[in-house]
Amino acid sequence: MAAGIATLTHLQDNAAQIYAQLESTSKALFEGVAAEAAAAGIPLTTNRVGAMGTWFFTPGPVTNYDEAAESDTALFGRFHNAMLDQGIWLPPSQFEAAFLSTAHGDAEIQATIAAAAKAFQSI
Repeated sequence: MAAGIATLTHLQDNAAQIYAQLESTSKALFEGVAAEAAAAGIPLTTNRVGAMGTWFFTPGPVTNYDEAAESDTALFGRFHNAMLDQGIWLPPSQFEAAFLSTAHGDAEIQATIAAAAKAFQSI
């Protein structure tokens, strides 16, 4: 219980810095991966709120289940496996979200974007 209280207190006391960092990190990751998909000619839509997001392999927006279900789940599976092969663990379904934390820094974000670029070339 003490650890939980200490964590919440730290978050509350440093909210402006922590949440700004999470927003910046998340934006860099999701936009970076989307840019690599575009460069590879792969249709990808990003849905993101704060430090949580996911990619759908479809050219149009995804705002509901029916649109999500029309996405190319087989392509997502190949992308997921290609990322795993490079040591990047993503949620195993495009119907799940990835969550970033303050432990994810520039090095992790750049490594993930680089892995995505390589993955998009192989799928």
